[in-house]
Amino acid sequence: MLSQCASRCSTLIARISIFVVYAGTLASGRVEVGQRVKVLPSGVESNVARIVTFDGDREEAFAGEAITLVLTDEIDISRGDLLLAADEALPAVQSASVDVVWMAEQPLSPARVMTSKLPVRRRVLVLMAFVIRLILITLPQREVETLPLNGIGLVDLTFDEPLVLDRYQQNPVTGGLIFIDRLSNVTVGAGMVHEPVSQATAAPSEFSAFELELNALVRRHFPHWGARDLLGDNNGAA
Repeated sequence: MLSQCASRCSTLIARISIFVVYAGTLASGRVEVGQRVKVLPSGVESNVARIVTFDGDREEAFAGEAITLVLTDEIDISRGDLLLAADEALPAVQSASVDVVWMAEQPLSPARVMTSKLPVRRRVLVLMAFVIRLILITLPQREVETLPLNGIGLVDLTFDEPLVLDRYQQNPVTGGLIFIDRLSNVTVGAGMVHEPVSQATAAPSEFSAFELELNALVRRHFPHWGARDLLGDNNGAA
């Protein structure tokens, strides 16, 4: 029995073709065999050799479908990277205006540092409220200092690394995100991207993301040290 099993198993193994696959959900548009694609953020390009599904290979796939791709080149694609048509331009941004629904007892306030979770990149640090405006969505709208539990507001966010984002109305997959408390790992809010802010129009800062985060933590936990608000001072805030 053992020899028969070994013979049968080796036969099965011999029939398996070894290839590298890339699995994910098609967020928008379509993809077809032979199409030239590129990876973001690396920018590496390749061609689609196969579209593999449980029911067999297909020539094309459409938005919303979970698919597995085989490319002509074995390239390095990490979890959270994006594949798109090679001739498409999808620049990464580090800031965005986001419609936020706040779901935590502790109000959302300027200089809060949290973690965000996006479908295309998991648990990316987000720096909130260094030049934040919290607009409580009421009639009429007004600027507020904090966003309370169940409050809805338009918030300016700055991320610690560039991200590929779309307006939520254009693409809910790449335009939706949730916010996670860094200490408790509890979901504290959800957001829909209202407008990504291009690097060309983003307000310049002489401070690094690490310096801004450290400054926010010191001001929140050690107010008696009297640390000034770095970005607030740059924008004329007290």
